[in-house]
Parts: sequence; structure tokens; C-alpha cells
Amino acid sequence: MERRTIGAAALEVGAIGLGCMPMSWAYTGSQQRGDRSLRTVHAALDAGSTLLDTADMYGPFTNELLLGRILKERRADAFLSTKCGLLAGEQHIVANGRPGYIRRACDASLRRLQTDVIDLYQLHRADPEVPVEETWGAMAELVAAGKVRALGFCAVGARASRRSGARLHDATVGQLERVQQVFPVSAVQAELSVWSRDALDSLLPWCESRGVGFLAAMPLGNGFLTGTLTPGQGFEPDDVRARHPRFTAEMMAANQPVVAGLRRVAERHGATPAQVALAWVLRQGPHVVPVPGTKQERWAVENARAAEVVPTAEDLGEIAGLPPARGSWD
Repeated sequence: MERRTIGAAALEVGAIGLGCMPMSWAYTGSQQRGDRSLRTVHAALDAGSTLLDTADMYGPFTNELLLGRILKERRADAFLSTKCGLLAGEQHIVANGRPGYIRRACDASLRRLQTDVIDLYQLHRADPEVPVEETWGAMAELVAAGKVRALGFCAVGARASRRSGARLHDATVGQLERVQQVFPVSAVQAELSVWSRDALDSLLPWCESRGVGFLAAMPLGNGFLTGTLTPGQGFEPDDVRARHPRFTAEMMAANQPVVAGLRRVAERHGATPAQVALAWVLRQGPHVVPVPGTKQERWAVENARAAEVVPTAEDLGEIAGLPPARGSWD
């Protein structure tokens, strides 16, 4: 698989990563697939998807424990990215950016992941009660201590907080400018897909102009862009899509033209809609790494092979002309 470089630290990763969240969090049946998830991660690594993206809050903690079983055997094959700064309670998710907490969270993640260093340590969300420079300074200390190789900043969670992606990204750029004065940002993670393009306006250009890597979260639109979901199929209450405005029966039906367009392009390449959707993300810049999430071995291998799909200018023009997705938090 093609390799791409993450930020000023010049860390190399496979062009397509693996989002591990669905194995433990936010999707139906996530907590009941341990052995299957292990096979999925092994298959992804074998296919060249070296970047494994997790977080301490996924589970919470069970996602890191799962990856620890694999890293114990295959640490040299993986680029490990995990996150800190969010706590999952019974009713709410809250941010905690206090320096003391960040230090303890890192040590706990290292134990669960069975490793002595985290390749990319990301701030999951800035704490509004703590100056972001203080949080980032504590994270920089972890790099100096040899526990972390590089730092990343997340701009995800716009949907959960009912803020538009554009507003969230504008605010994130301001925070990035502040933390960049403390310690270099190696990567930014935010949603980017054929049906969610807000990052193209300000966030992606900021990264490109500063040599910062961009990890594209939800590049398959929570599974919708795969073309495998049926309008009206419904989701279990523990599935994040059960509360997402784009996954009502009405909106899923209304957004079918987006999938139809991807399928037309895919047929010309002998590919799948999901592979075309990932190939589109890859074409947004050499510093962009899509991180599709899955808990199934089949999809991890298919996603990795998307790096072989090369859309033509005609293909990209057709995708650019697809109708905007309907259904939003706003």
C-alpha cells in the first residue's frame, strides 16, 4: 500500500487506516465481537493499513485492551493512535483537559495497549474549563518523556454537540493556532467524506499550508456510502445512527442519489461504492489519510484495497456534482 507522512514528525503510515471504534463503541453489537475484531485488525495490518486509531473512552477502555492483545505481538507492524480528554459517564460525555488527568490517562493507555510508546496522542476534545495551552503543554511533556512520539488534535463531535461542521472547524482553527505556539501539531482528525465536506473550507487548507497530517474520520458516512444500508431498516438504540438525522427512513431514501453516483463511478473501475468514496478522500491531498471504521474483516480488506482505485478527472467531476446530503443537526 502507498505510504503517507504524518506531520512535522515525518511519521509514515499506510494511506488508509483502520478506525477501531466500532469494535467497542457506538454501533450495534460492538461489545460482543472480541475474536472477530482481533481477526479484523490482523487482516488490516496484513493489507497495509498500519494506522490503528482508538481512544481511551471507546468502551470505555475495552477498545485499547483489545488492541493491546494485538500490539503485544505486532507492535512493529502498527502505527498506534489513541486519544485522551473525554470521559464517558452514564448520561453524558464530558471533557477533561486538566494536566494531571492527561498524564494519568496516558500512563493508563500505555498499560492497556501493552506498549511503551504511543505514536500519535490526540486531544479528543478541548476542555472549555481549561486553557487549551495548558492541556497541550501537558501532552508535550509526554513527548519529552518518551511516552508519545507526536501530538494530534481532534475536531470531531460536531454532530453530537449540535454545532455545524463549519462552525466547529472555524473554532478549531483558532485553537490550533494557539497550541501550535506551544508544541507542533502533527495531525488533525475531523470528519471528511463525499457527503460531509465542511473540512475543505478552512480546516484542510490550514493543515496543508503547515505540513500537518489530516486524518479523515467517518470517510464512509457512518456506513451510508457503502451502499449496503437500506432505507427504513432501523437501528438498535445503542447504535449512534439511531439518533442521526441522516439515518431516518426519509433521509436515507432522499440521499440515495449520492450512493447511486458513487456506484456509477465504481462500475467503471470494477470497484465498490465504498472504495470510490475512500479514493475520493485520498485525492483531497497527499497529507490526507482516511480512517474508515469497521469490525468486520471483509470490510477492512476491501477498504485497504481502495488505495488501488485511481479516479479520473471525469470521475472526480461527477462526484463533485452529486447533490449535497440531506438531513443535518442544524
